[in-house]
Amino acid sequence: MLMQANNADFKNTAISGNRIWLLGLLTGLLPMLTMHLSWLAASIQGHLEWCNPYWLHCHSVSSTGRYGLGYFIFKGGMIPALVLLSWYWWLNQQWLNRLSNHHSQKLCVLGLIASPALLIYTLSLGHVGDTFYLLRRAGVVIYLGLTFIAQLLLSAALARHITQGKVLLRLSFATLAIALFSLLLDALPAVDYKSMEDAFEWLLILLLNLHVLIVAWLWKIHNLRFVLK
Repeated sequence: MLMQANNADFKNTAISGNRIWLLGLLTGLLPMLTMHLSWLAASIQGHLEWCNPYWLHCHSVSSTGRYGLGYFIFKGGMIPALVLLSWYWWLNQQWLNRLSNHHSQKLCVLGLIASPALLIYTLSLGHVGDTFYLLRRAGVVIYLGLTFIAQLLLSAALARHITQGKVLLRLSFATLAIALFSLLLDALPAVDYKSMEDAFEWLLILLLNLHVLIVAWLWKIHNLRFVLK
């Protein structure tokens, strides 16, 4: 059970957890930490040239997890991350249901599809062949697309109930604007989009995980607790 409450509500509970915001914090930080550690390991080992992944002419997120130690760091970090992601969306769904007195499962469904998509992408990374390429592309597109949709739904719902929800909604619109801008650049023949495509990928993933971190902060300030009775 997920609830917002004061300490008096838990006098008769067997187990209460008032630090679930740490779960949200880990859900947002673990993917970013994994990506950057994989990039650092691949660069140190000479598999990738040193460059700023958030700037032009650098490397994709996928390339950081294909070689050497980065291969194991990426899989070792992303597999736990997708488990956390599933739980994260379930907790958010319970919170929204409690705020609105509805019993929707939209976020749970989106999360349960996005997480296996991330798993497919992660496991196929570092393997050669058209099949693995298609698995990687399908996995990352489904994961990013459904995660954004879930975040947009969450942001819009929270904006109707709490003031801080408007911050999430603005972030979601900013993420969408950047994604659309990147598509526009890709469509312009005069623009060397290949040189900036990877930087957009890193930036969009950063914004998606920033959304998770803000939600974790909201869990904390609204005193969300997970209770087993």
